[in-house]
Amino acid sequence: MDTYDATIERLRDAVAACALRHIAFIMDGNGRWATRRSLPRELGHKAGVEALRRTVTLCRDVGIRTVTVYAFSTENWKRPEAEVRAIMRLLDHYISDAEEGREKNRVRYVFLGDLSALQPEMAEKCRRLEKASAEYGDVLNIALNYGGRAEITAACNRLLAEGKTSVTEADVSAALYTAHCQDPDLIVRTAGEYRLSNFLLWQAAYAELYVTDTLWPDFALEDLAAAVDAFSHRTRRFGNLV
Repeated sequence: MDTYDATIERLRDAVAACALRHIAFIMDGNGRWATRRSLPRELGHKAGVEALRRTVTLCRDVGIRTVTVYAFSTENWKRPEAEVRAIMRLLDHYISDAEEGREKNRVRYVFLGDLSALQPEMAEKCRRLEKASAEYGDVLNIALNYGGRAEITAACNRLLAEGKTSVTEADVSAALYTAHCQDPDLIVRTAGEYRLSNFLLWQAAYAELYVTDTLWPDFALEDLAAAVDAFSHRTRRFGNLV
């Protein structure tokens, strides 16, 4: 057995032992990756999409059944128009590839966020992929035009529209974009930044956080292994003493 396969097998055992079921990624550092190589930022985002493909496959290989990625935030619209167009073009290609490979990959795709701000064709493509993949067990949540505060606000407005005059935490959780899955166990942020950046604010209440200096396009098996190993040594008390 080579080193790669041995690492995959070891991580599969570790994931099962520590009950790591849902991992979320704040995919940071695409622009810096490109800048350090004197490349256009678009090429950094292109490399970031390849890292996304690679990481989702690795997570499935080691037994992590739910993955959430922060693809485009509600604040990212403030970036230069050319960069936004490039990101959307790459995401559109990614979604098209996911459509084509749906039966082979058997992943359930769920888009978290307000799709109404996207081009109508892209928004429809997202909805079509969600519907077509709804039967599959492994989940990939793609946060697209997503903001944690906006999500909570939308959930509250949805509950008000239903006639609620008083709500419970369970009501709010059920009204969020992530009602179909459990909260993340682990949130990984690349590129060394120590903040959530408006990502899964409600769902992150008891998630473990892991930050790596690795830029997202360089995220590889050894980085996932380090994150899983760190998680496996955490003691999750959920407010209790033990």
